[in-house]
Amino acid sequence: MAYKHIETYGVIGNLCTMALVNLDSSIDFFCFPNFDSPTLFAALLDEEKGGSFSIRPEEQSFECKQMYIAETNTLLTRFLSKDAVAELVDLMPVTVTTQKNEIIRTLQVIHGTVTFRLCCKPAFDYARVSHQAEMSDQAVRFVPDRSDTADVLLRATVPLEIDNGAAVATFTLKEGERAIFVLSGIQSEELPTPQPTAIDRDEVMRDCQETTTYWRSWLGKSTYAGRWREVVHRSALVLKLMTNRQYGSIVAAPTFGLPEHLGGQRNWDYRYTWVRDAAFTLYAFMRIGLREEADAFFAWLTGRVKGNASMDRPLQIMYGLDGRTDLAEIELDHLSGYKDSRPVRIGNEAFHQLQLDIYGEIFDSIYLYSKYGHALAFDGWEDVKRVLKWLGENWDRPDGGIWESRGGDRHLLHSRLMCWVAFDRAIRLAQRRSLSAPWDEWYRQRDAIANDIHANFWNEKINAFTRHKDTEALDASTLLMPLMRFISPLDPRWLSTLDAIDKSLGEDALVYRYRNDLSSDGLSGEEGSFTCCSFWMVECLARSGRIEEARRRFEKLLAHANHLGLFSEELGRDGHQLGNFPLALSHLALISAATYLDRALSKRSPEPWSS
Repeated sequence: MAYKHIETYGVIGNLCTMALVNLDSSIDFFCFPNFDSPTLFAALLDEEKGGSFSIRPEEQSFECKQMYIAETNTLLTRFLSKDAVAELVDLMPVTVTTQKNEIIRTLQVIHGTVTFRLCCKPAFDYARVSHQAEMSDQAVRFVPDRSDTADVLLRATVPLEIDNGAAVATFTLKEGERAIFVLSGIQSEELPTPQPTAIDRDEVMRDCQETTTYWRSWLGKSTYAGRWREVVHRSALVLKLMTNRQYGSIVAAPTFGLPEHLGGQRNWDYRYTWVRDAAFTLYAFMRIGLREEADAFFAWLTGRVKGNASMDRPLQIMYGLDGRTDLAEIELDHLSGYKDSRPVRIGNEAFHQLQLDIYGEIFDSIYLYSKYGHALAFDGWEDVKRVLKWLGENWDRPDGGIWESRGGDRHLLHSRLMCWVAFDRAIRLAQRRSLSAPWDEWYRQRDAIANDIHANFWNEKINAFTRHKDTEALDASTLLMPLMRFISPLDPRWLSTLDAIDKSLGEDALVYRYRNDLSSDGLSGEEGSFTCCSFWMVECLARSGRIEEARRRFEKLLAHANHLGLFSEELGRDGHQLGNFPLALSHLALISAATYLDRALSKRSPEPWSS
């Protein structure tokens, strides 16, 4: 197997974990049983050791096409040839009342006769633990050679065999015939006697139908009816996939180790909850009327604020899905990495970093949640005041910033901007809800930050706001200045900054977050353009009155999505996607740009400045 391009994958999931399914039907990445659990399949990171689960026609003449069943996260792969047509439906069951942590794969021949080849070879614990395969009727049980790792069971309606630790099968289906495969985890200590291995076809079909109903019912709550509706709703569906049903937390991406620079060291683990990304995601949901996730996330966030009361800062930048704070970074030297991109890392040492911008994103979300959802409780407001007291004493510190530079802390414009947002939203919220607040202190802090930005980050020489103090380098995170309502999108200072960013960081419709040669981040190699920044540019252009240019760029960007409408973190100059996939930040920026641009094109009045 040769490594496949990142964009050739689709995703399925069940609000506990996600699997990446290639266009040729192979599941090449799957953490089990949770988003941040060890991998069961990781051929995407090591084609020899990583493990995969493939079902495909034995003949090579078949062409593959892939799509989602409308308004769901159920993936359909079609195998097409002049003599036969077959369909493979992949999903993980999601229902209102029950949670089954399993993958269901149903295969049916639509026309002709097709011989298929199946190979399921797991590689437990990031391919660090060997296993034994045991045959039982039409099922294979994979038993890892370590007691603290759950067994995995593959059930099938066709005969299976064992070959070198893998479950394999060669079988033929005629027109109208169907085969079903169910992969699930089992705890050995919970099953002293063998588990029944026969597949209940009626139960499987019922799970599939209930899963379809679940996704369509959830998406049916969307209030968005504007242009690019299918694109926006696909982004919403993939963002929902990245929410954790048990805790209410949201992962930045379901993968780790997918490189921002092929063959380089920019390979990170994104299977955690970044406070910033989760806050932005909730904003995207609320923009289109999907607000139920806000309740669960704010319950999770409240637990983090209270849990960190004794620490030197109110919040970390990221947490485990269950709220754990230690995300120690480990290098998996035994994995070759995607196209030799090494090291492959799990954990993320950036959790130690001070990133002051997260407080702005949090308070912007709290403000919107209180405005469109539920009023903040008294204890929650007391927590807000405590966090702002700390921020008032620390906003002028250098930090790692939104891009998590490993080149040392700096006084960064974006961090300063978001500290201003934190005080601004707290003031607005207190005014709207008639809450008690230290008004003089908050106004003083907000004004001091605004004055600092204009005095120390505006560069007369280049006529633009710069990335940090004492530099002429630019940063695409500056695009959030008008989006966060710090500056008017028609302000001359902003218009010249917008043009400067486009000239320095833009390439056609694509935007780089910064230039590596001008802004050292402590790592070697040049990365691709940053997808969320490209969508931020679209929204900035629209807000500045350049509507047709914004539309042209937006539609060009949509052409860079993969065949299912999914985006990773970055785009290479060769057009291939880079970085972890799919990325929440890319899709939430798409939703924000689409909703504003649609409103501008329809000449609907924008929300008032005070909203």
